[in-house]
Amino acid sequence: MKSPFEILADYERSSLAHAAASTSNQTAAASLWRGVGFRVGSHHLVSSLTEVSEILSFPVVTRVPGACDWLLGVASLRGNLIPLVDLNGFLSGEATSLADSSRVLLVRQSGGNVGLLVDEVVGQRNFSADQRTQAPAPTGEAIERYVVEHFTHGDTHWGRFSIAALVRANEFAQAAA
Repeated sequence: MKSPFEILADYERSSLAHAAASTSNQTAAASLWRGVGFRVGSHHLVSSLTEVSEILSFPVVTRVPGACDWLLGVASLRGNLIPLVDLNGFLSGEATSLADSSRVLLVRQSGGNVGLLVDEVVGQRNFSADQRTQAPAPTGEAIERYVVEHFTHGDTHWGRFSIAALVRANEFAQAAA
C-alpha cells in the first residue's frame, strides 16, 4: 500500500505530464492558420476568421438604380441597410447563379458592413505551414489581386483571399454604373 506522500507524488507526476502534453497541443494548434472556406465560381478560397463577421442565407434585396450589375442592391439586416455584392460578378463579370448553397459573407469595411454573395461556404478550414504552396501560374484573372497566399489540402488548391484588400480597392468602392 502506498503512503499518502507517494500518492501525492503520483498525482504531481500525472499533473505535470498532462500539463506538458497540453502545452504541446496548444503549440501545435497555434501554428495552424484558420479561416472560413468558401467557393466563388471554380475557385476555392479561404479568408481569415477575423475578416468575416457572419454567414447569412441570401436575404431579400432591393435593387439600387444606376448601380453596377455586381452591386445586387441593399438588404435590411436587423434594421441596418447592408450593400450586397455579387463577388463573382465583381471579380469576373459573371453573375452568381443563386442556389440552395449560396451564402452571404458579412464583412466589415470603413463606413459599415457589406455582404459578399458566394456560391458556397464550406466551413472553417485549418492549414499548417507545410500545406503552403507556390502560387500557380498567373492566369490574368482579377481574383489574383486579392489572393495573398496558397494552400493545398488533399486535391484541392485553396487561395487565401484578402477581404481587407478587396474592400480597400478603389473599383470596389465605385459601384455606380
